[in-house]
Amino acid sequence: AKATKVLEVLAAHDNDSAEGERPRVLVITCDQVVVHRGEIREKPTSVDEAKSFIRGYGIEPPSTVGSVMVTDVQSGRSSLAVDVNTILFDGPFPDDVVDGLVADGTCMKCAGGLMVEHELLQPYLNRIDGRMDGVMGLSAVTVERLLAEYI
Repeated sequence: AKATKVLEVLAAHDNDSAEGERPRVLVITCDQVVVHRGEIREKPTSVDEAKSFIRGYGIEPPSTVGSVMVTDVQSGRSSLAVDVNTILFDGPFPDDVVDGLVADGTCMKCAGGLMVEHELLQPYLNRIDGRMDGVMGLSAVTVERLLAEYI
């Protein structure tokens, strides 16, 4: 819905331009969720939910599922890709690690409360099947591949 609104505003602006003055406009939109134990997780809605999410990641690997769409405003053509990354931790996490992550507060703004880059989780990070930038929300490789279709 947000992407549609952005495209409407850009298209209206594009209509105000003279024919020879139109720059090429590509819009990149993206979103991400965490999938864990078959559940789709967005941002935690409470401290208790965040703690529950984080504890679970130390027991079973979570995956991030990110989508990226590139849209050419003038033609309306879009290309979409989905990027999946799985994170393996050496857990379970001690209570002080879970409490510290939640006390920091940043996890409340992240899909699934997942913050693999946080210093408290780094000692427990075993490996990522995928790429760190994809885990953090936007895979540069995926964006470059989609942009290459337009350039």
